[in-house]
Amino acid sequence: MTLNGWIQILAYCVVVVLLVKPLGGYMYRVFNGDRTFLSPILGPVERALYRISGTSEREEQHWTVYAAGIIFFSLASFLVLYVLQRLQGVLPYNPAGMAAVEQNLSFNTAVSFVTNTNWQNYGGESTMSYLVQMAGLTVQNFMSAAVGIAIAVALIRGFARASVKSIGNFWVDITRCTLYILLPACIVLTLVYVWLGMPQTLGPYVDATTLEGAKQTIALGPVASQVAIKMLGTNGGGFFNANAAHPFENPDAISNFIQMVTIFALGAALTNVFGRMVGNQRQGWAILATMGVLFIAGVAVCYWAEAAGNPLVHALGIDGGNMEGKETRFGIALSALFAVITTAASCGAVNAMHDSFTAIGGFIPMINMQLGEVIVGGVGAGFYGILMFIVVAVFVAGLMVGRTPEYLGKKIEAKEVKMAMLAILCLPLAMLIFTAIAVVLPSAVASMANGGPHGFSEVLYAYTSAAANNGSAFGGLSGNTPWYNITLGITMLMGRFLVIIPALAIAGSLVAKKTVPASAGTFPTDGPLFVGLLVGTILIVVGLTFFPALAIGPIVEHLAMIHGQTF
Repeated sequence: MTLNGWIQILAYCVVVVLLVKPLGGYMYRVFNGDRTFLSPILGPVERALYRISGTSEREEQHWTVYAAGIIFFSLASFLVLYVLQRLQGVLPYNPAGMAAVEQNLSFNTAVSFVTNTNWQNYGGESTMSYLVQMAGLTVQNFMSAAVGIAIAVALIRGFARASVKSIGNFWVDITRCTLYILLPACIVLTLVYVWLGMPQTLGPYVDATTLEGAKQTIALGPVASQVAIKMLGTNGGGFFNANAAHPFENPDAISNFIQMVTIFALGAALTNVFGRMVGNQRQGWAILATMGVLFIAGVAVCYWAEAAGNPLVHALGIDGGNMEGKETRFGIALSALFAVITTAASCGAVNAMHDSFTAIGGFIPMINMQLGEVIVGGVGAGFYGILMFIVVAVFVAGLMVGRTPEYLGKKIEAKEVKMAMLAILCLPLAMLIFTAIAVVLPSAVASMANGGPHGFSEVLYAYTSAAANNGSAFGGLSGNTPWYNITLGITMLMGRFLVIIPALAIAGSLVAKKTVPASAGTFPTDGPLFVGLLVGTILIVVGLTFFPALAIGPIVEHLAMIHGQTF
């Protein structure tokens, strides 16, 4: 580890924290229906969309109606994206002549982008036409991100409101999120990325002649616009197979820094939105502090492991950190930082190959996802994920002191705790069951490039990434097979909707409750004690659930490397 590396990490953290309050204040005004500087331009568009769709900003919904809207909207999005892929060969804006996408891969990809996972069992530049990339994948990058933020805002209303039945209007929330937050930011980011050297064209691929005289086809396309929303919306799906390691998706250290900041920007700002909506911004800062503790710990361990290097390489007399699978323009510090950021959020974009990390270096991205990506997390998804752990933490605190658990004046009762545990435990259920089957099923084992603990980790990482709606991968696993396309798709659906429904049920339960005034016995939830309790609750719950699988994979691999063995 170097001082320069830590300065870069510190600079990143400072920029993200500085953005929290102004961005959170703007988002609060958007979802509160207040006037913003974009209202004169976008207000008429917003009202026109409401008239077309037959809804109104004054029309609020019960949580069951809100949830039904999400499910039917997601189903329609899936069908449209699936059909676009299957008809790709006869649709326009296909200069490379891409054929229709195979049905199992179309299913996997449609589920992937609708659930904000963006797992890719294909190479974008060799599989998807410009039309599918734009009208299919990029559109879903906007929509799936807007859905996640809308759910988080609905759950926040559950804590902020009292003695009512409604949690907002789903159609209004996604409209405002898309119009006032995602689209304006992505227009600016796209222009910045084009200035930094990213392609943005509908022209055909370019044939070039190399210095050796060989022919090379250089893939181009509308790259900058997709990169803008894939990072801001924590989607992560790359236009190119190499994702953010490709120079056209991530040209230099400046674009790399901007992309890392945008991954965390909206998720971190939601903590401030929460504080503003409940009338106490210290509550939001306490949640952000919890995320920060887990994030810094992960960065420190991952950076240390990659900077320390591979013991097997050191045994050959070669010193230095682990640069395998990393871009020299980013180096070890920014590669490790990016890996932790992209898995702390549900982004999944990569600027280095996680499969080439050391055992402990790869362990950190995996455990980040197994935490439910509550360290900032996906836009909205990470926030409603950490609120599930807050419900459990407050319940544990109540048991320890013999009082009915309360949070922000709302009594946390059996229904809320059951729903929170359902949301938390559905992730390990999906991750571990399919992993157990895959490592004994011959057709699934055939996709593993490595044997032993690392091969096991490749499979565990895949299902962890799918259930956490992340999308990053240990690249040694060949996932474009019927087994992985179908089971990973099912895992993504479980990781998305088996968390969303309980979260909205909690919102519907809390919003109907009266607010209980704070008393001398009320447990304070805006200070260091609560931060420590929440961190401990997250680590204990996840540790007890995943430790056996982690011990089989990255921990055993690390011990084997120390003793001079490889797999």
